[in-house]
Amino acid sequence: MRLKFIEPLMPTLVEKPPEGDGWIHEVKFDGYRSQIVRDADGVRIFTRRGLDWTAKYRDLAKAAGELEVATAIIDGEIIVLNDTGLSDFKALRKAITSRQRDLYFVAFDLLHLNGHDLRDMPLEDRREILSEMIPDGGRIQFSQPLPGDAKSIFHLIDQAGLEGMVSKRKESKYRSGNSTAWLKTKAYTIGEYELLGVEREAGKPAFALMAERGTGRYVGSAFISLNREMRERLWQRVQEAPGSPPKGMKRPATRWVKPGLIGRVKHLRGEEDLRHASLKDFWDEP
Repeated sequence: MRLKFIEPLMPTLVEKPPEGDGWIHEVKFDGYRSQIVRDADGVRIFTRRGLDWTAKYRDLAKAAGELEVATAIIDGEIIVLNDTGLSDFKALRKAITSRQRDLYFVAFDLLHLNGHDLRDMPLEDRREILSEMIPDGGRIQFSQPLPGDAKSIFHLIDQAGLEGMVSKRKESKYRSGNSTAWLKTKAYTIGEYELLGVEREAGKPAFALMAERGTGRYVGSAFISLNREMRERLWQRVQEAPGSPPKGMKRPATRWVKPGLIGRVKHLRGEEDLRHASLKDFWDEP
């Protein structure tokens, strides 16, 4: 029987992790959500959107072929670790093309095994089977549950510089698409970005448009969470040095500023562009 890609279950982003004994908590890895499908035709590895990327993950496909199962569909994340042992999204892109040996597949759910659809089984039971079928020390690893209460776990994850955590209902079935059976809580980090301009519309909050320092690449907007005095000083600074919009950007409500203004932005960790971001401070680049 040839197995087909299953649309993944997508966790809901929440401000803080759920409390109680009905949840398991795992590290949220900074990589590519992927799915291993193994059947009589061999191993295929799919992206989150169902693209067949087996050719890009040759070593991982080989490792999946060595698992002692006839057929399986495994949900997980493809990652690369940096020198400190943390998953590194930027390094992942390079590894896919030039350092296959550095790729790992972290398995966290089992949807199908040896002719049986497991999606109606409780998550806790699916993961127990999954943990037993993955050998230690290989390219395919099991995502271990984190011991302790949710609040303490998240504090440790934040302190360690990890992206966040995913909390899953122990008794939940696997259902494709957006779900509240899995909740992700992401940690925040602080970064410095170049301020391109300020977007102000009547009756709406003001936002700072930010770019990556050094490249000028637009990375998103940040809510201006400054006190009144600093907001007025920022607006005065923008008016004193009007600039031009980056090529291709059309934002009628934005007042653009000349290069040289730097902002300190709090934003979700592990995102390529700014998400849930707020401007905390600004200054002229020395």
